[in-house]
Amino acid sequence: MAGRFESGHFGRHRKIASFQPDISPADTDALRRAVRDKAASLNQHVLGFGSLVESEWRKAGIAEPDLTTMRKYRLERIRAELKRRDYAGALLYDPVNIRYATDSTNMQLWVTHNATRHCFVATEGPVVLFDYFSCEHLSDHSGVVDEVRPTVSWIYLYTGELTEMRTRRWAAGIADLVREHGNGNNRIAVDHLDAVAVTELARCGIVVGDGDAVMHSARLIKSPDEILCMRRAIVACEAAMAEMETALKPGISENELWAELHRGNIARGGEWIETRLLSSGPRTNPWFQECSSRIIEAGDLVSFDTDLIGPYGFCADLSRSWLCGDASPTDEQRYLYRTAAEQVSFNLDLLKPGVSFRELVERARDAPIDCFPMRYGVLYHGVGLVDEYPTLPHAADWTEDTPDGVVQPGMVLCVESYIGRQGGREGVKLEEQVLITETGSEKLSSYRLDERLMAG
Repeated sequence: MAGRFESGHFGRHRKIASFQPDISPADTDALRRAVRDKAASLNQHVLGFGSLVESEWRKAGIAEPDLTTMRKYRLERIRAELKRRDYAGALLYDPVNIRYATDSTNMQLWVTHNATRHCFVATEGPVVLFDYFSCEHLSDHSGVVDEVRPTVSWIYLYTGELTEMRTRRWAAGIADLVREHGNGNNRIAVDHLDAVAVTELARCGIVVGDGDAVMHSARLIKSPDEILCMRRAIVACEAAMAEMETALKPGISENELWAELHRGNIARGGEWIETRLLSSGPRTNPWFQECSSRIIEAGDLVSFDTDLIGPYGFCADLSRSWLCGDASPTDEQRYLYRTAAEQVSFNLDLLKPGVSFRELVERARDAPIDCFPMRYGVLYHGVGLVDEYPTLPHAADWTEDTPDGVVQPGMVLCVESYIGRQGGREGVKLEEQVLITETGSEKLSSYRLDERLMAG
């Protein structure tokens, strides 16, 4: 494995040598390999997720995914899309796309808004990961990264007013890669890139195309091993939800309750939560209030959307609404809850392979007329590592630029509902995660509905 890194040594190797001036070149290389091997052996992806969640997965009877097979499947999906669209390769900056291509991570949220990590996937050639300073060991476990090089970053944090100069150096390196492995093709797919970088690539003769289209198309159909990872992420999420529900008592704040979901996710090897969508009582209508310091009172509805990135980097995107305390729900709370549950159940039953997106939304159940103005933005959306293509709106919101398509086996969709009256006090949010099978669909999420709110 050491040979994969010979073309791009990181600064830390020079630092190691500077403290030992009498060390020979052979000893320097040996020390460099030993340091890297030690770090690679302690990578979180090598150490695993811990006894807590492993015991929960065993109890749930979910087999261990074959990550080697999964990683090869993903690269094949990317390269098939690149060939179909006639690209020499893909240049990826979105950390979710890098995760899909390499199954490696590094400061995932930080690199989302600091362009200091990227990856080049040649259509016919190597996978070259450009990683943050002194981080070459973070992808040793993956088996699909052929080479690691230090990132040349042009963000203002590092370059100040010399951004254009740094970008020229970066673009020259990317252009060299394309010329070396593109077989005469100068077209590459790029997901997220600043205008200055696109301009510099053009000066180097590189044509930039839509990398988001490549990656969302590649990620659309999940392999059996990806589904195992997703099942495990959902088990972990639902265990954290149970801890969260146990903590729900009058007097707790929304922020304190939301922190329980974060704690449970991280304790099980999960990664982050994309939003802060938890609200209580009058803050549940309209939807999309972020959680706050409000103290939850007895009799309040508490509604939330997990938007959780769990173990293996997979999303568990579930929504529930709970009643706080021991009091009986009001008739209005029961009505809202049952209406949401019935909408989700009806629309879930419509899912099967071969149905078009347009047909699906036209047949779907809408919110009642007095709740329709407050409806959720979508009826269905794809999900994988995060929320993914497609996004299917209500029929009334379908426009000429809404993409149509066909539901296929291997897709995973979330079925959404928000029910709250216009001008009402409270609202209910429910959501289930569903696998499309060869013959129909399978609900992957299983967290119980609130029986008190379903009664009557």
